[in-house]
Formats: sequence, C-alpha cells, structure tokens
Amino acid sequence: MGTSREVRFHYLRPDQWRERRESCPVAYIPLGTLEWHGLHNPMGADGLQAEEIALRCAASGGVVFPTVYYGESRVNSLLETDPKYREGIAQRLGIDSALFGEDRFPYSGMEQISHYQQHLMHIMAEAASYGFELAVFVAGHYPLIEHARSAVLLYNQWAYDKKWKRIAGMAVADFQLLRGKYDPAGDHAGGWETSHLLASAPDTVDLSLATPESVYGVMSVRRPDESTAEFGEEIYEAAVEEIRKRVEDWKQNPEQYLCHGMRI
Repeated sequence: MGTSREVRFHYLRPDQWRERRESCPVAYIPLGTLEWHGLHNPMGADGLQAEEIALRCAASGGVVFPTVYYGESRVNSLLETDPKYREGIAQRLGIDSALFGEDRFPYSGMEQISHYQQHLMHIMAEAASYGFELAVFVAGHYPLIEHARSAVLLYNQWAYDKKWKRIAGMAVADFQLLRGKYDPAGDHAGGWETSHLLASAPDTVDLSLATPESVYGVMSVRRPDESTAEFGEEIYEAAVEEIRKRVEDWKQNPEQYLCHGMRI
C-alpha cells in the first residue's frame, strides 16, 4: 500500500484508508452548524474549526470523516433563534425573522434533537462498518457535545449485549478541553473563534467588519478585531494535544470506553 498525507476518508482509496485504519483505527467526525458568527466570519465557522482540529489530530493517525453541518435543531440552540438576537440577525441577513420559527420546520425542536442524535448513532455505526474501533466526535458548535455524548451513550446501550465487538466513542470540544489553561476558553465569534479561522481559513474572515461599531451577536471577552492567526495556531495545537491524550488513554484502557459509566 502506498502512503499519503491525505487523511480525509472520502478522499482516500481503499488501500490508503485501510493502511491508516490498521495503524490507528480512529475515525474523527467533525460536527458543525450553519449559524451567524458576526458579519466578519462565515456561516460555517463551527464546522470549519471542528474539521481543522480533526485534520490536525488525524495527522498522527486515523482518518477524518465528512463534516456534519446539517441536522442539529434549528430552533433550540442557534443564535438566530435567541430572542435577544433574532430580529437583529434577521435584519442583517435581509430576511423575515419568522423564517426562524418552529412552525417553518416539519419537526418540532425536540424531534429535531432526537433525529440528530439518531443520525450521529448511524454515523458511529457506519464508521464501525469499515472496521474503525473508536469514533471521536469533534464539536465545533459547543452545544453539539451534549448531542454527541448522548449518541455515544445510546449507541452503547443498543450494542451493549451484542456478540460482536462494538465501536467505542467519545465527544470533545476545544473550550472544554482547555478550561483552566485559558481564561476563558472558547467564545462565539470573538477573538477565540475568529483567531481559529485566521489560522486555518483566512480567506473567510474580514476583520474590517469586526470593529466595535459593526459587531453583532458576538459573545466574548476577546475583541474579534484583535484576533490573530498566531493565537489561532496556539489554541488549535493546545486542543489537539489534549485530544491526542484522550485517544492514547483509549488505546491503553479500551475497556473503560465500553463499560457502564464509560468515559466519553
């Protein structure tokens, strides 16, 4: 089998991903959303960041499955539906805020939550069908870590008494991994996320739109117009280091990720 620096599963031929799986059977699954991240950042900011973290993790082993942008509830945890920002965001997007209403979706908010978690379970099972032994959900949108954890737990409950070896799972998010190392860790569209994007997708950012006069829907103590690619690199690598530690822990203690009360 030949070697390749490409780590994205959907870009790899069977011999290439098989070689990576046999040396490190880990499937990284980036989770993002389509959500307002200020005028200065792209709508896909969460997924772009999650994918970058996953790619950096897989550089030392494993593969990265396609980023999941769709499926999370559109009426429960996105900024567009926050009463504080809904009208302002709709105005800036040039649309009627009624378009964000639950009545515009075929499923209720709770049904959307359930469907999304079932979708993540399906992705775990799909990764398992290719022989991977650990699924690592990388949440770019912070609330998604709860959905990912729930999916891992539900999958484990379903597969617990099966005779075949089941895939293990864990959920990670950079803000959670770096608590205590940065004060605070994470934000929404501020100096943290914008620095991430400057480091990995600079063409998607326009800092001229991140002035104090123009920002809207930013939740951060770090000003977005003071973001730097250097800080983005620093916090990307800090998160990757922590995720690699967790993956190494799984390698050393795989049974702890398959038991009741398992590590996720």
